Formats: sequence, C-alpha cells, structure tokens
Amino acid sequence: MGRTLVEAVQASADGVLAAALDVAASPALGRDAGEALGSLTGVHIEADIASALAGVDCLIDFTRPEGTMAHLEVCRRRGVHMVIGTTGLDVEQKLAIQDASRDIPIVLAPNMAVGVNLVFKLLDTAARILSDGYDVEIVEAHHRHKVDAPSGTALRMGEVVAAALSRDLAECAVFGRQGHTGERPPTQIGFATVRGGDIVGDHTVLFAGTGERVEISHKAASRMPYALGALRAGRFLRGKRHGLFDMQDVLGLR
Repeated sequence: MGRTLVEAVQASADGVLAAALDVAASPALGRDAGEALGSLTGVHIEADIASALAGVDCLIDFTRPEGTMAHLEVCRRRGVHMVIGTTGLDVEQKLAIQDASRDIPIVLAPNMAVGVNLVFKLLDTAARILSDGYDVEIVEAHHRHKVDAPSGTALRMGEVVAAALSRDLAECAVFGRQGHTGERPPTQIGFATVRGGDIVGDHTVLFAGTGERVEISHKAASRMPYALGALRAGRFLRGKRHGLFDMQDVLGLR
C-alpha cells in the first residue's frame, strides 16, 4: 500500500511526497521511496515519525493500530492533518482519534476507495427498501497477509445495513457458523471471511429474499483506488482546522 501511495502522489498534479515511513526493522530504511517503482523520488524511507513530519502538511496512514496511535500523538502535537486508512482499531483507539480531532482535522475510513463508499450509500438505500423478508449476509475476501477479520470494510457495511434497519450490529452479527446452528433468525446479519493468495479485496452484501436475491458487490483489482481516495481525502482537509470526517463527507454523500 505504501508503494501504491508513493506512485499515486508522484502521478498527482498537486501532491508532493515529503516523507516515507516504515517500521524500524524494515530492510527498506534509507532507500529511496520510489526505488521499488523504478522512479527515484529523492525521499528516503525512515522510521522516525518526528523527523519525517518536518514540513509535512498531511500524513496518510495505512499501518496497524499501534503505529497509527503513535503517529496520531505526534501529528496532534505538530498540527499535521491525518488521513487514516488503518483497520482493526478498537473502541478505545477510535475514541483517541476522535479526541485528537478537536485539535487537527482527520479523515478516518475503513476503505478509501470511491467505489466502496458509493456502495455504502447504495446499501443504505437497499436495506431501507428490502427491510422485511430479506436475510442479510456479508462475504469478504482478501490476501493471505491480512491480519484482521472481518475486514474493516465488511464491518462498516454491516454497520450501514444495521443502522438502516434500526438494528444494533453488536447484537445481531454472526461471524461464521459451524455445527448444528438451528434455523437462521430473521434479524441476523452474517459475516463470512475468505483469506488466500493475493486477493486485493472483494466485498459482497447479499439480500436473500423469497424467490430472489439482490447482491451489491465491489471488487478491487489493485490498491490504486485506495490510494487515489486517500489523496482525495487529503485535499478535502485543506483549510480545515479540526474535525473528524469520513469518506462520505469527502464525497458529499451525506
């Protein structure tokens, strides 16, 4: 994802790559951020967040929760805007991000792709129309290296559908089934997770009724949609002093 972000910034008309970060043990440290792309940038990969943020307007963070929390503290202190695409954040970490947004503007979204965020809007509409007599199942597939499940995008899809149906996802979600489960309760929202190979990200929400099925899907062929959406989020934050936003705000879909 980092390489894709570097590529997207380099190709943009208004973005300037100011820094590139990796973990302290990474063998990439000290190398040019564009080396893997065959296009040198003049920016070398480093691990020191405080040093990297000198002269930076916005940090795009696609890391892991512990890394995001460390970056959040420094960005808040330095007044640096943040676009956070990290998934697997717990309630306490999300509250910390919300608290930091009192001082800096932040876009937090489980998926930055424009198409996925359009799907969120479509799901809200579909759930309201198909409110009775349709069972909801969410299936997601990702590469073997993804460490959290279900994906943040799948969970957000469940939240959107549950809210439209006036349900509490924490009470109606079922994450996988095994053995003699009994008949499916009508208010249940099921999740199924697939991990394998190099699947970038596939998501399908199934509304299964009597005699018909409605499926709303998004399939990513590369990571570029996430990078382009993140850049769009960064542009959205220009001129803002503080606040917590998501991609629905960025795209004007509220």
